[in-house]
Amino acid sequence: MNVKFTLILLALFVFASPIFAATATPENNYHWVAITSGFSMAIASGLCGLAQAKAVAAAAEGMGRNPGASAAIRFALILGLVLIESLALYTFAIIFVKVV
Repeated sequence: MNVKFTLILLALFVFASPIFAATATPENNYHWVAITSGFSMAIASGLCGLAQAKAVAAAAEGMGRNPGASAAIRFALILGLVLIESLALYTFAIIFVKVV
């Protein structure tokens, strides 16, 4: 039953794909660029904020547990925050290039 279902599903994908094909012109689809770029920046910024909060919380807990290693923890925290923030900046740069 599983093989039969897989073959039917595969045939459906093969024969149905030309039905959904359409000629796309840049003039018709340009309005979606601005909308999706806003959503992508919002998602990237939100996830970066969550990741930075998690990193700061873990670093503060680590410094509280082992104050002697606070210099190494602080260095790793700053490096991690820079890499996390670069995701939002790369997303912003790509959106800026694509929209403008």
